[in-house]
Amino acid sequence: MKSRRNFIKKVALAGATTSLSSSLIAKTAPKKQMYHQVFFWLTSEDEIPNFLEGVKMLGRCKTVAESVIGTPAPTKRRDVVDHSFHVSCLVIFDSVEDHDAYQVDPLHLQFIEEYGHLFAEVKVYDYTV
Repeated sequence: MKSRRNFIKKVALAGATTSLSSSLIAKTAPKKQMYHQVFFWLTSEDEIPNFLEGVKMLGRCKTVAESVIGTPAPTKRRDVVDHSFHVSCLVIFDSVEDHDAYQVDPLHLQFIEEYGHLFAEVKVYDYTV
């Protein structure tokens, strides 16, 4: 009989612990980050070095969690791979609200003002993770 009571106590304790753990995990789950992937096609390939320097200013905007800048990788040519862009910039935010604030950040606006004339085309892909 005592062994049965101990078993019931252990099962009840395990259930309570699992329930508590689940509720703590739910309350501490991080917000989804937002990824802002921008591809630039420039009016001249000669502008790439200058443009890369300018793109670096975007990573200094207040709400940017992280930024990565690059050019097309020298991977094998395949139908599904687009190597036609000149520069890519991935900007990561902790929330959509941070992204929205970035859009009007003075450094972002300065970048557009100073380098916008070099864009022949721009494509933006926004997604959350």
